[in-house]
Amino acid sequence: MTDGVTAGEAAFTALGEDVRSALSERGFSTPTEPQRLAIPPLASGKDGLVIAPTGTGKTETAMLPVFDQLAREERFGIGALYVTPLRALNRDMRQRLDWWGETLDLRIDVRHGDTTDYQRQKQANDPPDVLVTTPETIQAMLTGSKLRTALADVEHLIIDEVHELAASKRGAQLTVAMERVQELSGPFQRIGLSATVGDPEEVGRFLTGGEDCEIIEVDVGSRLDVNVVQPSVTEADQRLASELVTDAEVASHVRYIADLIEANESVLLFVNTRQTAEALGSRFKELGTNIGVHHGSLSKEARIDVEDAFKDGELDGLLCTSSMELGIDVGHVDHVIQYGSPRQVSRLLQRVGRAGHRRDLVSSGTVVTTHADDTLEGLAITRQAMDGDVEPAGIHDGSLDTVANQVAGLIMDNGEIPAMEAYEIITRAYPFRDLTVDQFEQVVREMGSNRVIWIDEEEDTLEKRQGTWQYFYQNLSMIPDEATYDVEDVASGNQIGTLDEKFVVNFATPGEVFIQRGEMWRITEIDEEEETVTVSPIEDPAGEVPSWVGQEIPVPPDVAREVGELRRVAGGQLQGGASTERVAKDLETRYDAEAPTITAGLEQLEKHEHALPTDEDVVVEMRGREAVVNACFGHKINETLGRTLSALLGQRAGSTVAMEVDPYRIELELPKGISGADAVEILETTDPDHVEAIIELSLKNSDALKFKLAQVAAKFGTLKRWRGKGSTSFGRDRLASALEDTPIYDEAVREVFHEDLAVEATKEVLRDIQDGTVGLETVGDRTPIGLGGKSASRELLSPEHADASVIQTVRERIQDDRVILFCLHCQDWQRTTKVSRVRDQPDCPDCGSTRIAALNPWADEVVSAVKSGDKDEEQEKMTQRAYRSASLVQTHGKKAVIALAARGVGPHNAARIINKLREDEDEFYRDILAQEREYARTKSFWG
Repeated sequence: MTDGVTAGEAAFTALGEDVRSALSERGFSTPTEPQRLAIPPLASGKDGLVIAPTGTGKTETAMLPVFDQLAREERFGIGALYVTPLRALNRDMRQRLDWWGETLDLRIDVRHGDTTDYQRQKQANDPPDVLVTTPETIQAMLTGSKLRTALADVEHLIIDEVHELAASKRGAQLTVAMERVQELSGPFQRIGLSATVGDPEEVGRFLTGGEDCEIIEVDVGSRLDVNVVQPSVTEADQRLASELVTDAEVASHVRYIADLIEANESVLLFVNTRQTAEALGSRFKELGTNIGVHHGSLSKEARIDVEDAFKDGELDGLLCTSSMELGIDVGHVDHVIQYGSPRQVSRLLQRVGRAGHRRDLVSSGTVVTTHADDTLEGLAITRQAMDGDVEPAGIHDGSLDTVANQVAGLIMDNGEIPAMEAYEIITRAYPFRDLTVDQFEQVVREMGSNRVIWIDEEEDTLEKRQGTWQYFYQNLSMIPDEATYDVEDVASGNQIGTLDEKFVVNFATPGEVFIQRGEMWRITEIDEEEETVTVSPIEDPAGEVPSWVGQEIPVPPDVAREVGELRRVAGGQLQGGASTERVAKDLETRYDAEAPTITAGLEQLEKHEHALPTDEDVVVEMRGREAVVNACFGHKINETLGRTLSALLGQRAGSTVAMEVDPYRIELELPKGISGADAVEILETTDPDHVEAIIELSLKNSDALKFKLAQVAAKFGTLKRWRGKGSTSFGRDRLASALEDTPIYDEAVREVFHEDLAVEATKEVLRDIQDGTVGLETVGDRTPIGLGGKSASRELLSPEHADASVIQTVRERIQDDRVILFCLHCQDWQRTTKVSRVRDQPDCPDCGSTRIAALNPWADEVVSAVKSGDKDEEQEKMTQRAYRSASLVQTHGKKAVIALAARGVGPHNAARIINKLREDEDEFYRDILAQEREYARTKSFWG
């Protein structure tokens, strides 16, 4: 008898006869590796965290021991809760578990937000043995009297995709819900199913509330076969580029991926953003590739259609975002393609881990990279994945709005509850283990003042009041309440997807073209009341791609530092005289890529003649008003460092400092009177312990914090319902002022810090710079590496030119806008007029001067500032702005008026647009459009 069969028998003999018989009937003669390792401890009743790739039988691993226990017992209520983060997973679980239920005479049911009242009533009167549900639905179940009786029989709770929930407020809410269930049922077995994470013990504690947990982990890295490829451009790609309305480089990516899809039977093609999914999907459609598009902004019906088509073999490939990382069943996948760096080791493991698995086959995948940074990053991530170096899940600790939500939940459970009992239940949940009594009291008092709960001071109890019920059912979910617009086809009336509100507000106008579901659509109407965008299909393959907020996957510091290490080793060899071919050959021994790809990744280093930014050296390059801090620390540290620099430089200049960040650079646009040397001085002298206070102060007036405040306030019941479009900037300013020194403000700041920043790690970086552990060098020019950042490159998949109708829409809108023309010579004449009516060279009808400032129609205060002659700081800035505007109009005439009339384009940016010396009027408007979009994208960060 082989070792494998012995191990299999050992696993399955831990189960009862009925289950073993069902296994034989189902054809399960040999368990998968997770089943071999996990079934014995789970069958003995231990809490367990099972870490393995999708498709390796994790669901059965958890459920076979649970079924075995349930089949042996009689009960009235629910014996097991199976919690999934997505409704789509509910559907999958039901389909996969039904056979077992029928065979073992166990009833399995599903409950989520769309479950009918009839089904809910049936479940309450005659509870199933196993209920598949979502975190939010458990919240509602805990308040029903019949369901509370049913929950008293819970003996097992299984959380699928627990790594996904551990890093979110949804997960934090679920941990308290588990403690609330335990108040009814007593202790129960807890089982978590997870993709590979770097901190399994921490995720185990999240699952169990800090108690011991059996960690069962399958080594994924040794079962990966991943290749990194940066396709080279061929003559055929040059021809293909014109057919796809793109450049030869993108054409080479599309051609290479299409060949890979053709070479395999069933391929998942992952991209990092929805806009890339749509843009790449449209190129494949032009090419005639048999591939579907799948992402979260498509309608449920559209997603199910492509899932089923792929599963049935009708599609050769499925182009998807993180929507397909979780375990939605789409049948067998034999290869996974990742377009662009996956940004994180865990994502590569989750995505490529979906391939193979017919009896533990190797998972095969290809990372197709697009430029030098991307290639080095892809090499680093693949190497770390093979070696099992995975970033932690990042538990979402201590969210105060979740505490508020669960206080209301506990009161709904009980009618009233002693305050300290509520505190003890909440702090049993792992994310709230460090919640202080003082913090809890502040939260409770805030809720009391919002009339959400009643506080009985004498009895020290928390009680239900009229507003509790309404608050609780409006806040079953901890997902922020953000508006989304339905996208409807004007011809058929069918919904084709959704758009984020910020995209609609900042970018969408009638006439604009964008891509969704791989097809081109022109916006015909936007209805803000109904939150719908009506569109019509077009055939023109050029267009703008939808933009979603907060999509960029942050590159962790360990990945960025390995890219820095690669630069240091390879760059040092190149600068020492070694040939690129020799360096690439050396790197082939460590990284899974062929020499041409590694050579493409070294392109920046070949041309770099200055000090190298590496994992051990920060290089600041300066030219004019541009400064780039080249720092290989990853997104969050660079964001924190960048905000610190921006705040302190802005303080010195008395004006805003624009900032752009990627994992390897912080790009700064410096105001007059500030140089790159000031940035160097700040890095060398700023006390690391002051970083947190500096950033919090800089956040105070930012739209980012105000937006977050409104969301958190809604979860506290301070705002009964909040929608972004219904809250003016003035209203948000008043809200921010009113909420200072409240737990709502504390939570909003904490959340911005948690999601976007890395304060402690940034302090360490500053200390390392200041004690010489990390070198700091300066370069008096721009370098190939410094120029490789975001602001120097365009979105690879966006068309080279925006659709002509979009440009025409911009032209018409600006020509129809109104401006104030104001004579700075006599300061008596001013006139508000449409841009279309402005003469080629405006002059003053009173004094004849051509020193005419062109100002936005709401800029009356600028005119007042000029006329008053006051010299306070704010009025002086407005006066200078007026004179810079007049100088542009005097030199460039109506062209300057047009640029200054655009959204978010002040004199400085208008000068940059005009100085490009565009002879083609369309190109001039394209530059304006690009600046408007840049302003819309970045304005939320600055007050």
